[in-house]
Amino acid sequence: MAANLNWELYRTFLAVLTEGSLSGAARALGITQPTAGRHIEALETTFGQSLFTRSQTGLLPTEAATALRGHVEAMSNAAAALERTASARDKEMRGVVRISASEVIGVEVLPSVIAQLRRAHRGIVIELVTTNRLQDLLQREADIAIRMTRPAQDMLIARRVGAIEVGLHARDDYLAAFGTPTSPDELAHHALIGFDDITPYLRTATKAFPAWRREAFSIRAGSDLAQLAMIRAGCGIGFCQTNVARRDPRLVQVLAQACTLTLDTWIAMHEGLRGNPHCNAVFNALADGLRTYAVGGGAIPAA
Repeated sequence: MAANLNWELYRTFLAVLTEGSLSGAARALGITQPTAGRHIEALETTFGQSLFTRSQTGLLPTEAATALRGHVEAMSNAAAALERTASARDKEMRGVVRISASEVIGVEVLPSVIAQLRRAHRGIVIELVTTNRLQDLLQREADIAIRMTRPAQDMLIARRVGAIEVGLHARDDYLAAFGTPTSPDELAHHALIGFDDITPYLRTATKAFPAWRREAFSIRAGSDLAQLAMIRAGCGIGFCQTNVARRDPRLVQVLAQACTLTLDTWIAMHEGLRGNPHCNAVFNALADGLRTYAVGGGAIPAA
């Protein structure tokens, strides 16, 4: 039944889910609205049930559409991976490589590494996904991932690049105004900057520092970059990577002996890419750059 359906129909289905309307999906895909409508009608005819219902705010997915979403997203990831593989021209070191990294690593560390890589290999196109969600390399959501835990999946090439230190920091004028804590107990009297949503990593971290809990924070943010910006602005005390903090002479580490964590850092790639020269070039460049950063390279030179 579904085997004969064109991938374009599923692509339109995902676009409608994302945009919430046929017109929005049509704009996103560069097709006409009637074409988008015919694609959805074809899918509904094939599956024998409605995939969307109309509302004042747009098209709402039915239970059938919600059930299909994960499978179609997997198809989309596979199609993107096929496109990246097909675009490779190994002898000329050309191709697209999709990298997944945490927000802080992606914004604060990788740009200079990628700049060096691109100077050496102008034909390599980089797609950088900054997310704290662990993207699935086996499903080819990304080609290469930087992770703060050892990858447990089979069929991955993984290399440990070092341990990244994370500690409590505050700006100098905040500490001048409110004092520097001399023990973890004194943190209760300070403006603390922390997470809004708990993650598996944060559950581990809060076991080491039970006081570091959501209810204790004066400022909460779901984004690590937002938390870092608050620390840099002098809003209070929060955790950030010490090598990032060293770039700002106004940031001061506090309670270094009592409140320091290390993040075991790994880089991983699907083993099916082992023979792909441009993926290997990116993998090695990232590993070298991250290793330099982990051993104390607060700023990786751009040249």
